[in-house]
Amino acid sequence: MENRINGLRRFLDASHSVYHARAWVEEELKSRGFTELSEADAWSLVPGGQYYVTRGGTALIAFRIPQGSPTGFLMSAAHTDRPCFKLKENYELAGTYTRAAVEGYGGMLMAPWLDRPLSLAGRVFVQTEEGLEEKLIDIDRDLLLIPNVAIHMNRQANDGWKWNPAVDTIALVGSKEAAGKLEKLLEQAAGGKILGRDLYLYVRQSSSVWGVDSEYLSAPALDDLECVWCCAQGFLNAGGSRAVGVLCLFDSEEVGSLSCQGADSSLLLQTLQRICGCLGLELPRMLARSFLVSADNAHAVHPNHPELADPANAPTLGGGVVVKYNASGRYCTDGFSGAVFRRLCQKAGVPVQSYHNRADIPGGSTLGRISLAQVSVSTVDIGLAQLAMHSCYETAAVRDALALEDAMTAYYSATLERRDGIWKFQ
Repeated sequence: MENRINGLRRFLDASHSVYHARAWVEEELKSRGFTELSEADAWSLVPGGQYYVTRGGTALIAFRIPQGSPTGFLMSAAHTDRPCFKLKENYELAGTYTRAAVEGYGGMLMAPWLDRPLSLAGRVFVQTEEGLEEKLIDIDRDLLLIPNVAIHMNRQANDGWKWNPAVDTIALVGSKEAAGKLEKLLEQAAGGKILGRDLYLYVRQSSSVWGVDSEYLSAPALDDLECVWCCAQGFLNAGGSRAVGVLCLFDSEEVGSLSCQGADSSLLLQTLQRICGCLGLELPRMLARSFLVSADNAHAVHPNHPELADPANAPTLGGGVVVKYNASGRYCTDGFSGAVFRRLCQKAGVPVQSYHNRADIPGGSTLGRISLAQVSVSTVDIGLAQLAMHSCYETAAVRDALALEDAMTAYYSATLERRDGIWKFQ
């Protein structure tokens, strides 16, 4: 168990930006013999082949073609982005202090970001003699901090204070003598003049396994890097399926998925079309025999506020993989897809629990629901129970991550077929 959870922790501690998360998965694929494809090139695919394609520096789709005639697609989807602060283009604010202006990405809890050592990670485009070169950078040091106002100067701080992101979340860089030095530091890390950037603040605290029984895992971006890791591990460790296994990692989920590399883009549909074209398959027939696991974390019942959860459908930390339901379709699970996934987990010996929002507290939607506009297949929405979703430091249970990895390994190893009106996993 310790070795497996340490693999997740290494991934979390290395993924300080959406770009680094994608790069980690890409390196894992390469080490397992997967071949990189380019959307701009012609594809030649063969039975037994393993391939992946990326888009926008953040999205990735990997797939494995079985020997023989494929029965359909077995897909999973998770997202690589997380709510955070992004560095503005003209960020430096000079004066008594040197500060860096930032802009919020996604629906974050702002308060936990204050009074913590922060740094910057992401991608930059550097001017070279040959043209523009994309580079990933991570300034691995305590570099920035967003300071709180003392209680003496803000007596309402503990009475439901409303943060103004244009004022309260500007990051402190240094004294007035520090003007211009941050940009020099970034260019030194990039190895040249920066002409474009996508840089994000991240907290410097590493992942932690804690509790009296060491049962909890806390880290930045558990939503949704925990599911990214579990789906990727299940995909890489599986074998024996007669379906085309597809691993989808999308960006932009926290801001609606409408980007070139989001679940609402053409990436998945075009990839499946090209697979079918190369193998002489009909996409509509393949999709009719396909399944998608939409993996995005779920809210655990809060230890101090159990009243916020549905009393009969409130997942607990350590209770197993969560299947998410919503009558209005914010989650894709229906009776069929829920039953398929539960049966799969049952065969794998993985515990399962259910989640509904409390009826008067609407929840968000998932990338699975959004991807259905492009690729319509039977879909189950699942995730792992966690606390403090969209905080900069979130908490989940160690055993749940291992359970989802086992479930996804079983999923990608299976073959889902319909015979005589009955769906069977083999």
